[in-house]
Amino acid sequence: MISFELGVEDLAHTRFAVSPLGETVLSLRVLRDPGISALHLPWLRSVRPGLAGLDTGLLMALVTDLLTLPDFLTPPPAAFEPAFEDELAVVRATPPDVVRRDLLAAYDGEPLPAPLHAATAADDGAVSALRDAVCALLHRYWDSAVRPFWPQIRLVAEADMTYRARQLARGGARLLFADMHPQLRWEDEGGRGVLRIHRTIGGYHARACGRGLLLVPSVFAHKCAPPVGPQEPPGLLYPCRGVATLWAPVPEHGPDAGPAGGGPALVRLLGAPRARLLRMLAEPLATVELARRLRVTPSAVSQHLRVLYAAGLVTRARHGRQVLYRRSPLGDGLTAGRGGAFT
Repeated sequence: MISFELGVEDLAHTRFAVSPLGETVLSLRVLRDPGISALHLPWLRSVRPGLAGLDTGLLMALVTDLLTLPDFLTPPPAAFEPAFEDELAVVRATPPDVVRRDLLAAYDGEPLPAPLHAATAADDGAVSALRDAVCALLHRYWDSAVRPFWPQIRLVAEADMTYRARQLARGGARLLFADMHPQLRWEDEGGRGVLRIHRTIGGYHARACGRGLLLVPSVFAHKCAPPVGPQEPPGLLYPCRGVATLWAPVPEHGPDAGPAGGGPALVRLLGAPRARLLRMLAEPLATVELARRLRVTPSAVSQHLRVLYAAGLVTRARHGRQVLYRRSPLGDGLTAGRGGAFT
């Protein structure tokens, strides 16, 4: 178990970030073991043909049988959304002794695959050459497998951040971590807040001491990933919400749509696009997230939202730079087919 002790100042400095390099590295797990997440199979099928020219043997050597990865490949993002190249430059600057240490730690005493063993058993020059080869390969892999999908990946992550920030505003740290992942427990101990991450490899207890907490949502993560040692600033990469919407085709609800689309009466009343929007707004969502899920432009969504808002079927509230829309009680009743909603 790993735990972070967080004071008031640390919670005030809790912040979010996205990591294009982190998503790229974590996606290797899906490549290594497609069964880890059936949700990503559409992505896997679409990118596999483009990987024919890459050294996938070296890529797969970076992922152990337990799906652990060398820690130096996923440095904490230094900005809210760093460029992939900037994050890769951090990895390329990793000292050879750290690269060797993290490779051996990832395999935890098990023999390293041939592509890694020869370099780690040699001098620092061989380790540096391996590190640089991995960086060059990851750049090509990013260009082929992740960069084309980055806009929608980023929007899913940003939607998760918006939801988490709202949870924090409504109920503090306890509500923020309540549904983030089953591994997490928030406990109050004598006026101190302690975030416990269960079922981890290794364990330690660290005091944040004013350093805050960095939270990084990931579409490719299947469990929480804190730093491997207490010397690192407190942080947590965690599976974000909405991954099921990432690769799924947009549901079509025609004039004869059943209850999932609000029913044929709702479609006749509002039209299929607005009925579909109203159905989706059971939770607060921003215009860009609705547009992403529907594969349309934000301006098209905005036109329909203005009509639904004017009719009192949705509410809206500003949260940071975004405006979140949600069904109103009238919209809930109309979607559920309750005639009493109009009385």
